Amino acid sequence: MATRAVQFLKRKKIRFEVVRYLHDEKGAEFAALATGFPLERTVKTLVADLEDRRYCLALIAGNRRLDFKLLAALFRVKRTILADKVTAERLTGYLVGGISPFGTKQTLPTVLDEQISRFDTVMINGGQRGVMLKIAPRDIALALNSSIAAIGRDG
Repeated sequence: MATRAVQFLKRKKIRFEVVRYLHDEKGAEFAALATGFPLERTVKTLVADLEDRRYCLALIAGNRRLDFKLLAALFRVKRTILADKVTAERLTGYLVGGISPFGTKQTLPTVLDEQISRFDTVMINGGQRGVMLKIAPRDIALALNSSIAAIGRDG
């Protein structure tokens, strides 16, 4: 079964490879371990609350943390926080643990952490728990018309 994320990328004619794994736990660490892919090249999709009912997607490597101050500065708001689970699922149409930036219910501005753009390929959620997509970061940015900026920090 093709997820909305897979259908979205096919419509955009973006090259990717589907990688399935047994989803016992959520999180980039588990996905990296289960797929044998490096954690620094396994991308988390986070839904951030930008205040005033505005949201964005932040794409960041599994070994890094979202820097809320950098994200707030980028969007020129006082502060940002992670959206709650109900809001993240409502905006994306995906379950937490399976949130993909592709084919979301609402189109949200997307920011790709600059660290990710250094790699030829990364793994990112394919819109279902246990489904990852191997894809070039430049193709992620192209498909989503995303910004590339420093929004992460180590560990």
